[in-house]
Amino acid sequence: MKKFFNYLGRIWKQNRLKLVVTFLVILFLFVYLLPHILIFVEPGEGAVKWRRFSGGTQIDRVYGEGSHVIWPWDKMYIYNLRTQEISDSVDVLTHNGLSIHLDLSVRFFPNRSILGLLHKNVGPNYPSIIVLPEIEHVVRTVIGQYRAEEIYTAQNAIVEKIVSESYREIEERFVNLDDVLIRKIVLPETIQNAIQRKIEQQQLVQEFDYRLQSSMKEAQRKRIEAEGISNYNQIIGQSITEEILKFKGIEATQELAKSENAKVVVIGSGKDGLPIILGNQ
Repeated sequence: MKKFFNYLGRIWKQNRLKLVVTFLVILFLFVYLLPHILIFVEPGEGAVKWRRFSGGTQIDRVYGEGSHVIWPWDKMYIYNLRTQEISDSVDVLTHNGLSIHLDLSVRFFPNRSILGLLHKNVGPNYPSIIVLPEIEHVVRTVIGQYRAEEIYTAQNAIVEKIVSESYREIEERFVNLDDVLIRKIVLPETIQNAIQRKIEQQQLVQEFDYRLQSSMKEAQRKRIEAEGISNYNQIIGQSITEEILKFKGIEATQELAKSENAKVVVIGSGKDGLPIILGNQ
């Protein structure tokens, strides 16, 4: 063992400079190649491997989160698999040729199962190559089917149609669409004023209809009330006879006679022979 270390010592003394240079070169190559050899995939990401000498893009495997070791001549492309959002502004023409401005917000994420195909056919810039152009095309197609005033009053239906059409178009391009939001619609000022006036007139018409219906219902109520009173009077008039009136007069005389107040009763001096009852006045 001692001879071995002595031998190493002699080699070190004889080739000290060469060994130092060789060590530094190896250390430099290791530090330089380490980022190309050891690849880290962060949470919410996926990676596609490109092999320089064995087939190019590996489309049958997506590398998940964690650390991965590859050959330094190969490459690993990392994609964000989480839902992403981009904003866009579009100027489109309506069915009657008016120009309107829309501010859009698009939420999407790549299809993980075919991430290799997305990388091979499109690449990392797929949002600007696929997502935005397809969405703008769908928006122009859908908006072009409506008049300007219809866009103002039927926004929900238009958004649903844009989302359904966009979903179908984007899905064919290896990307999943989450939602398309229309954050703002800017119509020409003349159209906005015309729509506002139309809405105001509609509100006035609705108010007039409400008042007219209320008046008609009140008139109907009074007519029914008058008919009820008339029917009541007819029924009462037919049922009241002379005998009943005399009987009621006798009942009233008896009640007054029981009263403690001073009174004068004249028997037989009233109409039909009923008593006349006078108070103390």
